[in-house]
Amino acid sequence: MIDDEEFLRDKVPMTKQEIRILTLAKAQLNVDSIVADIGAGTGSITIEAAKLSSRGKIFAVERKAEAIELIKRNVEKFSVENVTIIHAEAPDGLDALPELDAAIIGGSGGKLDKILDALSTKLKVGGRVVVNAITIQTAANVVEYFRAHGWTYEAIHVQITRFERVGSHDMAKALNPVYIISARRIL
Repeated sequence: MIDDEEFLRDKVPMTKQEIRILTLAKAQLNVDSIVADIGAGTGSITIEAAKLSSRGKIFAVERKAEAIELIKRNVEKFSVENVTIIHAEAPDGLDALPELDAAIIGGSGGKLDKILDALSTKLKVGGRVVVNAITIQTAANVVEYFRAHGWTYEAIHVQITRFERVGSHDMAKALNPVYIISARRIL
């Protein structure tokens, strides 16, 4: 996995390394997986997924122009050639995607239900959706959506604390907690 400091990010939010590891583990990618990273931000998950699915295809969907430029720069920096960048506000842009093995949602712009509706027609049977949520309201919305639509899901709440050297001591510095909700399309 790539260290956070290696990614170009400017002021665009980025999924931290430990959360990327858990998110990608929940996505259960294979070397040939077809994946959508929705709300791709800096492209940190896109890049890691592209390396894991080196014979697959990763679609980075992002609405913000500044983030699109960062994704392009990070794709170039890490020399991944299996990434397609889509500048659109999801669910727009999702209809052009091929059938997916997995979708990862890091940002939804308040359109989470519509994005999940669109993905339900794009995911292969057995395909996985992983949603990273930073608010309890978003997490509750995702769980309720999966329940209402009969999806098998699991949810975890992760708090990462890193140690930072302060003089001759080490101090615990907490990162923002994240809910990671994953589901499998069964029908």
